[in-house]
Amino acid sequence: MTHEEAMQEALALARGAAERGEVPVGAVAVFEGRVVGRGANAREAAHDPTAHAELLAIQDAARALGRWRLTGVTVYVTLEPCAMCAGAMVLARIDRLVYAASDPKAGAVGSLVDLSTDPRLNHRFPVDKGLLAEEAGDLLRAFFRARRSNGNGQTA
Repeated sequence: MTHEEAMQEALALARGAAERGEVPVGAVAVFEGRVVGRGANAREAAHDPTAHAELLAIQDAARALGRWRLTGVTVYVTLEPCAMCAGAMVLARIDRLVYAASDPKAGAVGSLVDLSTDPRLNHRFPVDKGLLAEEAGDLLRAFFRARRSNGNGQTA
């Protein structure tokens, strides 16, 4: 599986989230060339502020691999992870993160802070950013534009 194929799968998950009224973020976890975890934002449906795509993909991967240490796993996500999700990646010991669009308001792997390289933490991982960023950004912008035009801004 190529980086682009993995991100395309994450984008498909994000589109599905948007169709369900969730902020369109999708994530996949890849181990040895195969997807072992998938997640799409589910905060609204689950009534759970922690139901972010990345956390759901990490949880799915941990179940699939039968371990919480996700060494060897690369996480692909359509939006730069927040502090909660980046922290979970540190704790899970992922090998690499690839994300599409930057998040200047809440991004925690370079935009506001960078938990992926913080020497005070017990694990660090490389980050590749910008893969299919335009497509991911367009999806997010269209979602929020539609929300504003409907007068429903509750998803932010």
